[in-house]
Amino acid sequence: MPFQLSPGVNVTEIDLTSIVPAVATTTGAIAGVFNSGPIGERILIDNETKLISTFGYPTANNAETWFTAANFLSYGNSLYVVRVADSYSAYANVGSISTSNPTISNITDYENKTVSQSTPFPSDTTMHWMAKNPGVVGNSLKVSVCDTAADYSSTLYANGLASSLALDVIANLSITIGSSTSTLTVTPGGSGTVLQANTYAANYFSKIKVGDYITVGNASIGTQLLQVSAKGSVSADSLVSTGTLTFTSPYRLSTNFTTSGTINNTTTRQWEYSTAIGTVPGTTDYQSTSTNPTVVDEIHVVVVDNNGAITGTPGTILEAFTNMSRAIDASTISGASNYYKTVINQGSKYIWWINDETYSTSALAASLSNSTRQTTSYTFSGASTIYTETTVPLATLATAYDLFASAESIDVSFILQGKPRGGTTSVNGQSVSNFQLANYLIDNIAEIRKDCIVLISPDDAIVRSNPGNEAGSIVNWRGAVHDSSYAVMDTGYKYQYDRYNDIYRYVPMNGDIAGICVRTDNTRDPWWSPAGFNRGQLKNLVKLRYNPSKADRDTLYKNGINPVVTFPGQGTVLFGDKTLQTKPSAFDHINVRRLFIVLEKAIATAAKFFLFEFNDDFTRAQFKALVQPYLRDIQGRRGITDYLVVCDSTNNTAEVIDGNKFIGDIYIKPARSINYIQLNFVAVRTGVQFSEIVGKF
Repeated sequence: MPFQLSPGVNVTEIDLTSIVPAVATTTGAIAGVFNSGPIGERILIDNETKLISTFGYPTANNAETWFTAANFLSYGNSLYVVRVADSYSAYANVGSISTSNPTISNITDYENKTVSQSTPFPSDTTMHWMAKNPGVVGNSLKVSVCDTAADYSSTLYANGLASSLALDVIANLSITIGSSTSTLTVTPGGSGTVLQANTYAANYFSKIKVGDYITVGNASIGTQLLQVSAKGSVSADSLVSTGTLTFTSPYRLSTNFTTSGTINNTTTRQWEYSTAIGTVPGTTDYQSTSTNPTVVDEIHVVVVDNNGAITGTPGTILEAFTNMSRAIDASTISGASNYYKTVINQGSKYIWWINDETYSTSALAASLSNSTRQTTSYTFSGASTIYTETTVPLATLATAYDLFASAESIDVSFILQGKPRGGTTSVNGQSVSNFQLANYLIDNIAEIRKDCIVLISPDDAIVRSNPGNEAGSIVNWRGAVHDSSYAVMDTGYKYQYDRYNDIYRYVPMNGDIAGICVRTDNTRDPWWSPAGFNRGQLKNLVKLRYNPSKADRDTLYKNGINPVVTFPGQGTVLFGDKTLQTKPSAFDHINVRRLFIVLEKAIATAAKFFLFEFNDDFTRAQFKALVQPYLRDIQGRRGITDYLVVCDSTNNTAEVIDGNKFIGDIYIKPARSINYIQLNFVAVRTGVQFSEIVGKF
């Protein structure tokens, strides 16, 4: 107890309420090729919709990996996904950049590449934005920036200047109406020189950006809002200079515009996204209270799916960031940063900020004259993708799966192989390929962690190319895979519908087998067998690549391969529950292996709190009192038939205590699943008593 120098009452608490905690048993993990998303980063996915929004849709380049993940999620709701890719990022720039094939893999990579001028991207001052997700999908992006009222909307003069200047050079504006486009021609005239004519026409056109909306017409023919879809070059002919704008109307052309007509020498233009945003850039509340309260510091940034590769609809607005500030230390009323770089980097799903606009810098450069700024729109380009799930190097996949190697950093229960990859060898005189990924996952993930299992499917090619000898081919393939009680193997591929591409595909079933285990955990417990008609039904399939017969199942099962079988009228079922351990023991069955994973993980977690305590009778009694009720509960839930916990002076000897060690011996009799049923029907004579023959044969 605490030492006191004078009388008093001291209150302390001693917590002796420790229990063995429940542990997670339903989280999966997979790495592979996806179309978009961060590279080399663990992302937790809980449903197929989030899989699509984070990593894109399935394609011919990644269908087996993608549907392995999606199939697992159809049974469970917790899957860590790591994207591997040799992909370059799309970027937005004006002019050429010095960086060859720029790539930002994830947020850590972004911070490393933009933190100082010694890294590539800050020195590429013509590069302003970069796609967050490397890959060709980023080439569909477009960013439009508006940061002044003049950007948002403005009046255009025919001569390109204010109406009070050079009135002797008045442009003639005419409009020619087509079935879907209209052409606006600006022809400077009057007594000006050719140079003046070119200058005025060029000035006029420089104020207009592709995408802007222009109000055209006059009092006699009416007015209409048309969108600029293209800008022609300015050409000169004597004193006449002509530039052409092509318009695509968002509305049906009115009858007033059926013929050409002269248009007023002034008109208005609006930013392409002015209607969608609805607010003119001005001064933020933060800036209005600063030492320079008249500075226009607000900026709007709109992110668009320009080509439709992301949403399927070209021109769809993906994100809109409004009323941000170009001041580095700007904040909102709630105290959050309102600096546009920070807001976009933290809030955008699609783009990274790389550099300020060419006409401004951060901080209070917003004090620049409005006339120096114009609406700027960038289309992205430069992205490419090389790897597919068939060509991705095994070393690249291994590096991604290594993110799941440490049990201390990430808690997972199932490692999904996805598509078999890597290596060729000969087993029993037959060539076996694509088995090395399975071995890597067994040797470097499961056998190291010892708290998860690897789900494996054999290479589809060995089944597809060996009709009539599928069982022998699968057995040979299994012969190249290492023995382990932490690995489970099925019989291959299923045929399922890809609703995103309206085709059917063959997909490995290791995602389904892991999903069946998750479903078993949710409906029963991890120590129940996931096989059979009660819990082993597979989902989302039309047929199996290979439906093993009874004779083939005998061959497969004695080699630790779990058949997946379609029974007419009864569904498609996982019809085996063995692990890949060759040695006959309790651990050659899935339910026993998973029972011990749960027991070891849960009791080890509780045992951590005994570290640095005294190894005496009290501590040992505490340990037994902690573990025994937990095992009694598991016994009541049919996971074990009996148990014994030994933690006393018999195993914690003086030598053990002096070595600063603590030993608890836990003996378990695991419950076994039924794999074989023998039914004996015995016919007896009428006068025979059953007691006379029961047990006699």
